[in-house]
Amino acid sequence: MDLLAPADWSFPVPIAYGPGRLGELASICASAGMTNPLVVTDRGSADLSFIGQSMDGLRGAGLQADVFAGISPNPVGADISSGCEAFRHGGHDGVVAIGGGSGMDGGKAVSLIANNGVPLWAFDYDSGNSPDLAPVHLVPLVCVPTTAGTGAETASTAMVTDAERGVKVCVWHPLQRPAAAILDPKLTLGLPANLTAWTGIDALVHAIEAYSVLDFSPLCDGLALEAIRLIWGALPTAVEDGANLEARSAMLAGSCLAGISFTKGLGLVHAMSHMVGAVYDTHHGLTNAVLLPPVLEFNKDVLGPKTALMAQAMGLHDTSHESLAGAIGSMLSRLDIPKQLRDIGVGGEHLNEIAHKSLADAAAHTNPRSASVDEIEAILTARL
Repeated sequence: MDLLAPADWSFPVPIAYGPGRLGELASICASAGMTNPLVVTDRGSADLSFIGQSMDGLRGAGLQADVFAGISPNPVGADISSGCEAFRHGGHDGVVAIGGGSGMDGGKAVSLIANNGVPLWAFDYDSGNSPDLAPVHLVPLVCVPTTAGTGAETASTAMVTDAERGVKVCVWHPLQRPAAAILDPKLTLGLPANLTAWTGIDALVHAIEAYSVLDFSPLCDGLALEAIRLIWGALPTAVEDGANLEARSAMLAGSCLAGISFTKGLGLVHAMSHMVGAVYDTHHGLTNAVLLPPVLEFNKDVLGPKTALMAQAMGLHDTSHESLAGAIGSMLSRLDIPKQLRDIGVGGEHLNEIAHKSLADAAAHTNPRSASVDEIEAILTARL
C-alpha cells in the first residue's frame, strides 16, 4: 500500500487524495460551477500557508475569490450569519470549507443557508424535518480538511452551537452534499503535536463509536475497522514526528474513513462531548479523548465480539476488553491526554444540565447501551 500515491475515490462523494492535491482546487471548483468562491475557515487558520496557497491557486486560474475567517473554534450561529453576509456582499457562487472541524462546519453551514434565507436552526437534524428546498437553493461546496480528525469533509452535516440554548446542534439538508473533497496530507504537516493528538483521537473515537453501534451496517463497519487500523498504527508517529508524511497520510485517510463510518451513528462520548463543548467551549477532540475510557467501560458488556475485532484492528494479541481498554489508556497517556475534565476547564456546576442535554443528543440514541440522565451524570462526575 503506497500511502503517498495519488488516488481518486468516488464514494460517498468525489475525493481527490494525495500529497499536493490542493493544487487542483481551482479546477475542482470550476467543475462544480463556481466562478467566485468564498473560502471559509476558522480564525486560527486565517494566516496559515494553506489559505494563501488556496487563494493563489483560485485567482491564478481566473476565479474571483475572497476569504471569510470569522469562524470560532466551536462555531456559533452568529459566525454563520456573518459568513452569509460576506457571501452575499461578495456576490459569491460557491463555498470552499477549509480547515479543521470548525472551519469545515462553518463553511458547510454557510453553504446551507446563504442562498435561501431559511433560518439556520430550521435545519436541525434532530427535528426530523428538512426545509422543502431544491438543489438550486443550496450553494456548491468543496471541503478541504487540514487536520486528520473530524472526517467532516464528505458529510452534509455541520455542528453549530446555539448560544441562546447552550447546545450544539447538528444542521443539515439531505440535498446538500459536498461536490468534492480534497485530502492533501501535506496540509497537516504543520499541525502542532498536541492538536495532532487531539484531532487524531477524535478520529479514533469516531471509528470506535461507529463500529460499536449495534445496527447491522457491514459497509460502515468495514470502514470503521480499517480506520482504527490506520489511525492506531500512525498516530504516535504523527505526533512524535510531525514531518512524517506517510504517517500524516495514513491519519488523513483513516480520519476520512472514520467520518464516513459514523453515518451509522455515534455514542455517548460524542453526546456528552457536544454538550460539554457547548457549555465550556472545550476542544472537541480533547473532550472526546477524556471521555472515551469511561464510556468504553460503560459499554463493555454489550459489545460482544466487536471488542475482539477492534482489538485485532489495533494489532493486539490479547483481544479481551481489559486488553483493549488498557491499550487505549496507554495510548492516551503516551499522547499526554489529561485524565480529568477539570484539567480541560470543566467545572461541576453544570453537570446535571449537561447530562440532560446529552441524553437528547442524537448520538446518545445510537449508543449500544441505553443510558439514563443519572448514569450520564455519574460518568461525568466520576471523570471530573
